[in-house]
Amino acid sequence: MTKKYFGTDGIRGKVGEAPITADFLLKLGWATGRVFAKEGHGFVLVGKDTRISGYMFESALEAGLTAAGVDTRLLGPMPTPGIAYLTRTLRASAGIVISASHNPYYDNGVKFFSVQGTKLPDEIEKKIEHYIDSPITTVESSELGKAKRLVDAAGRYIEFCKASVPTRLDFSGMRIVIDCAHGATYHIAPHVFSEVGAEVVTIGAEPDGININDECGSTRPDKLAATVLEYRADLGIAFDGDGDRVVMVDHKGEIVDGDELIYIIAKSRLQSGQLTGPVVGTLMTNLGMEHALKKLGIGLMRAKVGDRYVMEMLIANSGILGGESSGHIICLDKTTTGDGIISALQVMAEMQSSGRNLHELKSGMQKYPQVLVNVKTSKKVNPDKDEAIQKAVKAIEKQLGDTGRVLLRASGTEPLIRVMVEGQSEVQVKDYAHHLADDVKKSIGA
Repeated sequence: MTKKYFGTDGIRGKVGEAPITADFLLKLGWATGRVFAKEGHGFVLVGKDTRISGYMFESALEAGLTAAGVDTRLLGPMPTPGIAYLTRTLRASAGIVISASHNPYYDNGVKFFSVQGTKLPDEIEKKIEHYIDSPITTVESSELGKAKRLVDAAGRYIEFCKASVPTRLDFSGMRIVIDCAHGATYHIAPHVFSEVGAEVVTIGAEPDGININDECGSTRPDKLAATVLEYRADLGIAFDGDGDRVVMVDHKGEIVDGDELIYIIAKSRLQSGQLTGPVVGTLMTNLGMEHALKKLGIGLMRAKVGDRYVMEMLIANSGILGGESSGHIICLDKTTTGDGIISALQVMAEMQSSGRNLHELKSGMQKYPQVLVNVKTSKKVNPDKDEAIQKAVKAIEKQLGDTGRVLLRASGTEPLIRVMVEGQSEVQVKDYAHHLADDVKKSIGA
């Protein structure tokens, strides 16, 4: 049974357009309440990022949960991984996050965590969808849910983050710049990093409801890089709007992406004897990371794009570390979901333990040039089933050998075929990518 509303990471869209409307969120809150009331659970946590529509959707979810007879604990602005942590440690029946992650302010969405602090199982999402398509009913007044704010949520999560690195490590003398993307980490990250001893310069920490992710954060780290150079900082750390992604900048102002950060953490875990299972990346993980890990004797497995699939592969193969080049990094030995703050702390811990700066730590991995070309389609096309396209792919793969790779995949959200070619020579890779895109266009009649 396919799901009608839930995607790979909850429900997301433009505010005011179905399904991201106040009436739908009211219904979603009620449907969620009905499911967890039937499961016999107690209360649901609701947190959000800093976008202006969060106020509206928080109220709508609260009303729906209340009508279903379920108590609500409101967290206010809180990073997504913080909501996962609190759902688990407070033993809530579920956690609800109102966020569109790295998207602009005019988008929003909802995602869920189970009592274990992980994504909801498919069967629970399907139960919720069943109730969404049913008429709302309200429990007897004496059975209505109650709502209250959890005032110590931020403090609890700050302490959890700090505990993810050994107390013996002294970060004093380390100057760092933090870009909070005017998002959910604005009142959390500065405290975490200053309380472990670092000197902190903070930017992107003045949310006004509409500036979230605007020319800042992990998707736009240019300002962070400039600020690192201006303050002669040891490193910079950029989060996205809901704090589950991180991108870093070294003291030279060079951007260090998710693949490079995963490599640094993997090598650190290996040297300390803590690495178990393979590292899990995605189809888009840079080939340079795969080759660098191979030199260390670490295997890489590739999941479909999306942290949900990375998590599934990690669990299935007893792994503890995985993620995406976008900076969504999962350290299962520390927490249950992608966490930007905790991932950054792991890298800083390796810097202190090894006595090496971030630029030196990333030098063991050489990123390969990667060129992505999007081909618009007028209909749904499976490039794997097209003989002409596959013939063109095989010809390029033969030329690249072990020094590159080709990836074609249909977008799950847009009428596009994504053509990606990766290899050691940027000129060669660009040439191959555009030639292959032309072949795809001819074959599908685009």
